[in-house]
Amino acid sequence: MSHQIFVNLPVRDLDASKAFFTALGYAGNPQFTDENAACIVISDSIYVMLLVEPFFQGFTRKAICDSRTHTEVILCLSADSRAAVDSMADKALAAGGSEPMEAKDYGFMYQRSFQDLDGHLWEVVHMDEGAMPES
Repeated sequence: MSHQIFVNLPVRDLDASKAFFTALGYAGNPQFTDENAACIVISDSIYVMLLVEPFFQGFTRKAICDSRTHTEVILCLSADSRAAVDSMADKALAAGGSEPMEAKDYGFMYQRSFQDLDGHLWEVVHMDEGAMPES
């Protein structure tokens, strides 16, 4: 059995968050989208559920982390090439995101990061396994 992942993220402005992820090239799934939530399709097995904060709060007894000032998780997506890493990060910046860290080039691995409109941290990484140093 293959597994799917649904990453649930609290957001302050659902429409702005949907527009941000659409600008990155991702589509929404209207079947799981309403005034409280939007399903963003990253791949056949990865989905991001954007939940307005009051709706998100209904799924936990804990306080919601303010991801603009605190880090709870860093979400990392793979890319097919260095150019694809740059393209995704540049799209995020053009859509209103910010770049919290400079690009990192390890030779065999290249990564850039961005924060979405709610401060959630994302990384985009390309790894050339054939160029990895032997351990």
